[in-house]
Amino acid sequence: MDIKLKNLGILRQAEFTLGELTIICGVNNTGKTYATYALCGFLYLWREQKLPFKIGDDKIEQLLSEGVVTLDLNTYVEQAEQVLTQACKAYSQQLPKIFAAPPERFKETVFEVTINTQDISLNPKFEQKISTASGEEQFFISKSEDSTELVITLLGETEKVKIPPSIIKDVIAYYLQRIILTSLFPNPFIASAERTGAAIFRKELNFARNRLLEEISQTDLDPRTLLFKNYQNYALPVEKNVEFTRNLETISKQRSFIAEHYPHILANFADLIGGEYTVTKDDALYYVPKKGKRTKLSMDESSSAVRSLLDIGFYLKHEAQLGDLLIVDEPELNLHPENQRRVARLFAQLVNLGIKVFITTHSDYIIKELNTLIMLNHDKPYLKRIAEEEGYQSEELIKSEQIKVYIAQKASIKMDGNSRKTQCNTLVAANIDSEFGIDAPSFDITIDTMNRIQEKIVWEDE
Repeated sequence: MDIKLKNLGILRQAEFTLGELTIICGVNNTGKTYATYALCGFLYLWREQKLPFKIGDDKIEQLLSEGVVTLDLNTYVEQAEQVLTQACKAYSQQLPKIFAAPPERFKETVFEVTINTQDISLNPKFEQKISTASGEEQFFISKSEDSTELVITLLGETEKVKIPPSIIKDVIAYYLQRIILTSLFPNPFIASAERTGAAIFRKELNFARNRLLEEISQTDLDPRTLLFKNYQNYALPVEKNVEFTRNLETISKQRSFIAEHYPHILANFADLIGGEYTVTKDDALYYVPKKGKRTKLSMDESSSAVRSLLDIGFYLKHEAQLGDLLIVDEPELNLHPENQRRVARLFAQLVNLGIKVFITTHSDYIIKELNTLIMLNHDKPYLKRIAEEEGYQSEELIKSEQIKVYIAQKASIKMDGNSRKTQCNTLVAANIDSEFGIDAPSFDITIDTMNRIQEKIVWEDE
């Protein structure tokens, strides 16, 4: 999946490809968060958009007259690129809500997604009954595994169908959208840079929500006047982060595929944070240190590192599923350099399990640790010996082709419609070598400058 951005925040024009592990790095105020939030919002909202898959009237007439109709999914796969282009135009209009920012900032913004229809997978089995608001079952949509045909069957007599043909067409188009595009767009989970604040004020957020509901119930105020009013004060990714943190008591009752099949990853994570998170029956959130298991610390009492990793910990244990996209804005937040290295190794493990990872980072430690994982991932005896001596597991090693790295910076690029290059803020793809890893000059320049100054201090005479 390729993403193209125009006039988004400070980014004049930029392109990036979503890899198994995608990294955007660069100095402050160069557009990293803009690119991240735009992608995140699209992945959260594309299912809610009404995408214009074209279903012929003859198909609806056949369904209503014969009680069954079969659609060739390959016909609709051919429409996918055109449909997605229209979806991106509609999404571009929603960006002010995604960023909770004034509409005038996004008047000229363009968000585009390009796909390869050959990447569309129609393999999963699909079944869905469609009912009226009163619960009367009307028709059944199904697709058998590995089939390229979608079958729509009426569940009663044709003359008793209570859903208008136009609505039937919309419903079928909605499920075509899900069946065809789901394999292209991973389910996102974001840990925003504001996650530590959400952890601290979780109790207050829940109290405020419950108090509001209580007051509504005691007045004549129509709840719909609140439900349909736009109260989004924060960017959508931050809202999603807050919503996740507020719902930890419910979320903690679920088990992820990692908890089911890879408990050692959770054990490694517990070792990273030096303990475990727990939610009590009365929705109290605590951190329990390994040393002194009888001690329960609130988020206020816990370290900033414990708060920083809270969302990731609950995601891994309770929500993670194959094919997800874990988005982490600045994973190094409040972490000691050693734990930054361990987080890099965790991300590599997740990628190798089948979870995509997308991060923005200022951490040279994370980049260098990923370089180590790339450099060790070769079938040479001395590299295997080094990996064993230094405690690296084979499941932590990663290939250079699994990673996409982009530097947010000023660079000369050809803008659309221009023959000459223009200096502007963009994303520049970093070189990734299978032998030496990621070339991230923005870090190297800073480190070289510091080394140069220190060498002058130590070696130059007055």
